[in-house]
Amino acid sequence: MFEILFWVYLVDIVLLILHEMDSAYWKEWELFHLPGGLGGFLLIHFPLYFLGLYGLIPLSQGVQAGLVYSLVISLAGLAAFSIHTWFLRRGHPQFNVPVSKLILWATLIVSLAQAGMTIFLLVKQS
Repeated sequence: MFEILFWVYLVDIVLLILHEMDSAYWKEWELFHLPGGLGGFLLIHFPLYFLGLYGLIPLSQGVQAGLVYSLVISLAGLAAFSIHTWFLRRGHPQFNVPVSKLILWATLIVSLAQAGMTIFLLVKQS
């Protein structure tokens, strides 16, 4: 099951990166009132992408740290969907186009699957 989870994790992290590319288009730093503009937004993402992609290594080795990374990434995907759905329902125009919504919905579905598999494996290892 670790091998399947590896591929689900990879799809989820790619969807999250794709969403963040979309976020740069929509100037998400303005939506969240983050300082630094585009430069600050990009700098914040370097360590996030690094850690997110690094998590594939312990996961591929089947160690518990990989499951922790997997849980964090799946929760990030669920948070991205939830936060942006909340903004959309409040009438914000950002992310209100079919491709943005498709990325968010795909992230929700993959993150739910990843979270379920990760929790199953965490419980099994206990």
